[in-house]
Amino acid sequence: MAPPDGPRLAPLLSVRGLRVSFPEGGKRANVVDDVRFDVNEGETLALVGESGSGKTVTALSLLGLLPRPAGRVESGEALFQGRNLLALRGAALRSVRGGEIAMIFQDPNTALNPVTAVGSQIAEAVRAHGKVSRKAARSRAVELLRRVRMPDPEVRARAYPHELSGGMKQRALIAMAIAGEPRLLIADEPTTALDATVQAQVLGLLRDLQSTLGMALLIITHDMGVVAELADRVAVLYAGRIVETGPAAAVFDRPLHPYTAGLFASLPRLHTPRQHLPVIPGDVPGPHALPLGCRFRGRCHLEAPACAERDPPLVEAGPARRSACPRALERAARGVALPAHADSPEALGRA
Repeated sequence: MAPPDGPRLAPLLSVRGLRVSFPEGGKRANVVDDVRFDVNEGETLALVGESGSGKTVTALSLLGLLPRPAGRVESGEALFQGRNLLALRGAALRSVRGGEIAMIFQDPNTALNPVTAVGSQIAEAVRAHGKVSRKAARSRAVELLRRVRMPDPEVRARAYPHELSGGMKQRALIAMAIAGEPRLLIADEPTTALDATVQAQVLGLLRDLQSTLGMALLIITHDMGVVAELADRVAVLYAGRIVETGPAAAVFDRPLHPYTAGLFASLPRLHTPRQHLPVIPGDVPGPHALPLGCRFRGRCHLEAPACAERDPPLVEAGPARRSACPRALERAARGVALPAHADSPEALGRA
């Protein structure tokens, strides 16, 4: 988790003005647009948003893994220990990727080589970031599998991916990711398609590894349960732009953007009467069909004529908090809670 309060240090990773485009209808459209966030030493930042909001594209761009030639970083910088990741090429990028920064990909079925034993794949990662013999790398692979609590690691190291359960494959990916003892681990939807018990085990494993290795975590997710379990801070992404950031507990307790409030309102709750979950009306606009002004305009119960004039920037909204909704900030300044969804009584009255 985050280190204790003390003198403010430079972030481990600082992303500023990141724009990433893909071809769309004969033109190029920005699917990530002016994204800005920091990840500090030892902390966990959750990058949250619906599918298609630009979360994974953001992560892939940091490591030079965008599909080419379609994906293109148009502008911005991503400073990692003083080096701009977006400017690295060749051996310089490879020395960072998988070593100082590692990534757990969303689907282990496509991330793992189906015709190579799991232990051999982990050993390859070990040898890519250290001068060790093949025998030593194989021993290290078994040790890493044991470290991620793989049952019978010696046996599983000789197994092929199709012989492992979903949870075991995810553990193998985590073992591969920590082979270089990274300073920053990026986890893209690390619990997708896992049952609840295995999800809890994987989240607990990530938390323990973070504490043991002292690494920072960037979690990409749409699952608020994952955010509540792991995150120190949250950055909420909508239609390619960050609309709110802040400490996880503060954002859960009092969201300062209508989109964030809508996400939280859609969570099922155990101790409330059975009812239909509220939904945010409409759909996320595509990068080629963004509305003028605020991108959330048309789906927002706080919409006003001024919202059509410009896409509001992120501004300070209190201690360590930022929001891109002037109307939500006005309400917060008056001590008025933000209604969670459009059919709430307060929203209907536009109080």
